Amino acid sequence: MFSSLKGLFSPNNKDLRKRIYFTLAVLAIFALGTNIIVPGAKRITSNLGFLDLLNLMSGGSLKTFSIFALGVMPYITATILTQILQMDIIPYFKELKEQGATGRQKINRINRYLGILFAFIQGYIYSVAFMGGSSVEVLKTTIILTGGTALLLWLADQVTNKGLGNGISLFIMAGIVNTLPSTFITAFKDLVLADTFTRVVGIILFIVFIIAYLLILVGVVYMQISERRIPIQHSTRTDSSYKQEQSYIPLKINSASVMPVIFASAITSIPSFIAEFIKNEAFTNFVNNYIVYTSLTGYLLYVFLIFAFGYIWTLMELNPKEMSENLDKNRSYIPGITPGEKTISYLKGTLTRITVVGSIFLVVLASIPLLISKISSLSSAVTLGGTGLLIVVGVALETYKQLESSVVSRSYQGSRKRRHRR
Repeated sequence: MFSSLKGLFSPNNKDLRKRIYFTLAVLAIFALGTNIIVPGAKRITSNLGFLDLLNLMSGGSLKTFSIFALGVMPYITATILTQILQMDIIPYFKELKEQGATGRQKINRINRYLGILFAFIQGYIYSVAFMGGSSVEVLKTTIILTGGTALLLWLADQVTNKGLGNGISLFIMAGIVNTLPSTFITAFKDLVLADTFTRVVGIILFIVFIIAYLLILVGVVYMQISERRIPIQHSTRTDSSYKQEQSYIPLKINSASVMPVIFASAITSIPSFIAEFIKNEAFTNFVNNYIVYTSLTGYLLYVFLIFAFGYIWTLMELNPKEMSENLDKNRSYIPGITPGEKTISYLKGTLTRITVVGSIFLVVLASIPLLISKISSLSSAVTLGGTGLLIVVGVALETYKQLESSVVSRSYQGSRKRRHRR
């Protein structure tokens, strides 16, 4: 798997190594920013609850209330909103989607403006909820948090253009990796050093915790690389050429990645946000007993939302109608399936079936933290490892594929030049 990366240290790949060094330097800036506390702020000592996932993806910045406390999630929210609007909801966004590269540039620009707006709103809510104080202090904190998100978005653009991989995804991955040492340290303290269990039982539970982590890692890698391959034929090719080179449409089992879990967490967090502000005891008890996903009804709602968003996100990313149209343009077809409506129906049915499998995987992964927190003394911040690993593995695999393709492409070009010289 890694044999193709041996050429990374070749003199021909000097500029590629510079891109890697630039990416590492920007990630170091991100790590430094997560430890710069907002002036006048204090570490949040209360349980974050539904915000633990956001705290995880920001490298623990929300808990420490650093300048990067919001992370890049406001931009992710803006991206989700514009993608939904492209589904024939607002004609302007649908037209931008159909304009190709020009339309994507305009949509990216809109995403950044909306991301800054959402960062300001979210920063204001966090400032009021966790800091309080005078309106001047709240406004100052809100501006600092918004500025931190704006800086991250600019740095992410620099990584995407001058570095390696997608800057936004790398920041999310770096945030999760940044919390891994504290995760294992906290787990060791809660299981071994605390008085909850005897020392021997605590050590055994900690070993089980590590094994479970490794099993989740293996499962995540397997699901991330698993795909359903639909064979296709080209009407312009002869039978002999088809046998030599098999073409197919790769459909990932988990095309939506961790986005459904993030969506479901965001939706179930809205009532808790409202309860924080209205301070109504009856409403707060209703939310805690029936809406929060640690309750039975809240968990069922959480599972339903994961399935729903998994299906919606997959169909947004892989539109069966567009896939069928692309096959027609390339004069290709699925063997045994008539082009047109039957192809659309076949692709939609296939996507539905594999999305069910992927959603079940996500539900199991998202349920592990809840189950472990029920049977042990571990906090939810520690038991969120499965969801975090899904993000880390996904981003790491995509970045590796980009690096590998760059090395292979450059080595191929170099071999062609040597042949021409001969």
